[in-house]
Amino acid sequence: MKIVFMGTPDFAVPCLDALVKAGHGIEAVFTQPDRPKNRGHKLQMPPIKEYALENNIPVYQPASLRKGEDAEASLEELRSIAPDCIVVAAYGQILPKAVLDLPKYGCINIHASLLPRYRGAAPINRCIMNGEKESGVTIMHMAEGLDTGDMIISETVPISEETTASQLHDILAQAGGKLIVKALSMIEDGIAPRIPQTDENTCYAAMLTKEECRIDFNDTADNIYNKIRGLSQSPCAYTMLDGKRLKVYFAQKLDISVNAPAGTVTEGEGLCVACKSGALRLTDIQPEGGKRMKDSDFLRGRKIPAGTLLG
Repeated sequence: MKIVFMGTPDFAVPCLDALVKAGHGIEAVFTQPDRPKNRGHKLQMPPIKEYALENNIPVYQPASLRKGEDAEASLEELRSIAPDCIVVAAYGQILPKAVLDLPKYGCINIHASLLPRYRGAAPINRCIMNGEKESGVTIMHMAEGLDTGDMIISETVPISEETTASQLHDILAQAGGKLIVKALSMIEDGIAPRIPQTDENTCYAAMLTKEECRIDFNDTADNIYNKIRGLSQSPCAYTMLDGKRLKVYFAQKLDISVNAPAGTVTEGEGLCVACKSGALRLTDIQPEGGKRMKDSDFLRGRKIPAGTLLG
């Protein structure tokens, strides 16, 4: 099948790789423009662009597909390619109707949730933050609504008590690659179903904000633990210690009773903190300007007396 692939982050790479290895003709890759990253603000290519260039696939990086000169030029390019299908995986742009209607088999999206639950930009993070016990990947026909199109096929993946967002991300990316190859075979054979989504039991996975990454210890240990897992390892939960940011990559729930205000460092092995109910040990942390380390290593270099308030 002649395919145009649209994607941007790491999640999209195993999906494109699976299509290449399955023998599909990838005519072009559309991805977001290079962005300045890190302290040096050097332009950095999206991961999918790096993969495409390594595999001699033409790359297009329009600022928008919906308006302006970039959009007009991109639509003309797509018309000249005349793909059988456009496959989308975490592209980061909404496709206009002119693009949705262009391919013979339409536009097919790889979405990292079990639709209709967790439509939107951050399904992997949100499902763990909400304490879900399972997630998955859904392959769907794209429509003008946000992740509302008819479904083709899905696969369920369990979430353990220890699973982090970064771990689930990698699992779902690999599952998405296998599923899209299977779905395209079904489409070519004319046996792909169109399963309408309902609005029952749906929820929206809004984009994460910097503000919600800050830990509020005036919450239960269970909820904070899920939040830390759901934000690990990017963008990462954090708290404040002596006016400086302390990132928290992982924690351990403590089966102890604590009589102290929420956010208070308590007696115990490691960096233990009281919550509204229960307590947590912040086991994997990164001080501002430092490197990621175990709490025990951090405390060897810096004593934090019991009674210190985090927040």
